[in-house]
Amino acid sequence: MTDHAHRIIAKLQVKPGERVKLKERDPRDSSLFGDEQETKAATAALAEDIDVLQDRLYAEGSRALLVVLQGTDTSGKDGTIRGVFNATGPLGVSVTAFGVPTKTELAHDYLWRVHDACPRRGTIGIFNRSHYEDVLIAKVRNFASKEAIEQRYDQINAFEKMLLENGTTILKFMLHISKDEQKERLQERLDDPRKHWKFNPGDLDDRNYWDEYQEAYETMLRRCSTEHAPWYVIPADRKWVRNAAIASIVKATLEEMNPQYPKAPWNPNDFVIP
Repeated sequence: MTDHAHRIIAKLQVKPGERVKLKERDPRDSSLFGDEQETKAATAALAEDIDVLQDRLYAEGSRALLVVLQGTDTSGKDGTIRGVFNATGPLGVSVTAFGVPTKTELAHDYLWRVHDACPRRGTIGIFNRSHYEDVLIAKVRNFASKEAIEQRYDQINAFEKMLLENGTTILKFMLHISKDEQKERLQERLDDPRKHWKFNPGDLDDRNYWDEYQEAYETMLRRCSTEHAPWYVIPADRKWVRNAAIASIVKATLEEMNPQYPKAPWNPNDFVIP
């Protein structure tokens, strides 16, 4: 791990039990990085490095990496996937976007659909939203009782520990944007006909609950950032900072996992290609 990656992790990682105050974390903070264009170039290089490491992970075939992207509407979950994993081989990456649960999903426990989407060995799985919706929107909009929400924090921690013990490393990124930045991004979707498809009037309803969501995120971070599956609060008002921070952490994590190409059970010198 480089010194720079170590500084990024040290500053952005939420310690177990830490009481995070999102108002005290600047969503426009770029102090971990220098020039914007140089940082974008460095992020592109990181994406290439991630591709090489993912190839080794795929060939090894014994472990997986799960990347959780969680954030308010317009926080940049799709943009992160494009910016960080755009160079990664498609065979070794899966992306799951969690929307409103289907009738079948509602007939099961809330983690049923999540477990089914977890990455298979040898791959990187990316969750665009995740099981944390069940302690965020479910809490803010009263889709579940207070008693059920309270139980879920420990259930999620146990679920993630089980994944880790079975070979899946977990990275969780909360994309932290300001209310003003969200307003600009929502307005852009209204102003640009090419982005009308991205606009959902329901996003405005959730915006009315901004403070309640911020509080729910703070509780989630405090209760569910663990040694085995830490949360990172990513300053996401600046897209280039968001991508650079996440790419750095993903690469450092894959390097720490250190996947290896398997040793062939034969000697390549024994063969001659006619």
